[in-house]
Amino acid sequence: MANLKLENKTALITGAGSGIGKAVALLFAKEGADIAIIYYSDDEDAEKAKSEIESLGRKASIYKGDLNDYQFCEEITKKVVSEFGGIDILVNNAGVQFPSDNIVDLKEENIRNTFNSNIIGMILLTKLVFPHLKQGSSIINTTSATAYQGHEELLDYSATKGAIVSFTRSLALQSKPKGIRVNAVAPGPVATPLTKDTFGEEEDDPNKPPFERNATPEEVATSFLFLASDDGAQFTGQVLHPNGGIVVNG
Repeated sequence: MANLKLENKTALITGAGSGIGKAVALLFAKEGADIAIIYYSDDEDAEKAKSEIESLGRKASIYKGDLNDYQFCEEITKKVVSEFGGIDILVNNAGVQFPSDNIVDLKEENIRNTFNSNIIGMILLTKLVFPHLKQGSSIINTTSATAYQGHEELLDYSATKGAIVSFTRSLALQSKPKGIRVNAVAPGPVATPLTKDTFGEEEDDPNKPPFERNATPEEVATSFLFLASDDGAQFTGQVLHPNGGIVVNG
């Protein structure tokens, strides 16, 4: 039997009830990791993800709450460390978006929600998890091609994704002496429940060649596995771009 890339590791993944987060959780579980999931609202999706992970023979726990709530992040970090014996990999994947084609129509509430969910909650959770990480541990943040290209309907969302790139690079510098790697993944268009709910996109024909359709969450998840495993030992402060050929600088 081949060596599993994440054997005896514990991964804490946010926004893993569906989409990219769930695909990452399942791939990590297949490679030997136990999985803790933080999700915001969809109990049914989270329970399904949990049972799918357990069916792979791995331990799984799910925790419902708001990453912008510092006390919640504090409690969950303690629970995960207690239940799993530690945290080796943190995947900051949770995020929201509220499209608007005119800045005048942006709602203050939605702007604040987007920043709270996408970047402030990420920093709060990372701050609390960080003391539990050790040499060889890995943090992986989900950013987006919109951080590099912009998006005419996603002004505040794109701004948070740019902030995630800068946060990733800065934390990587701080973490180098500790032997903790910090990277990000910047997908292009991906067929997920979030993009379907936001833009009403129908699922692409999976028989189309990869570059002629939106990526599947599973195609993006392999970048996270690379960065979480020893394969990515030389990667820190970097962003991987599984985007179907969009040329970006960085």
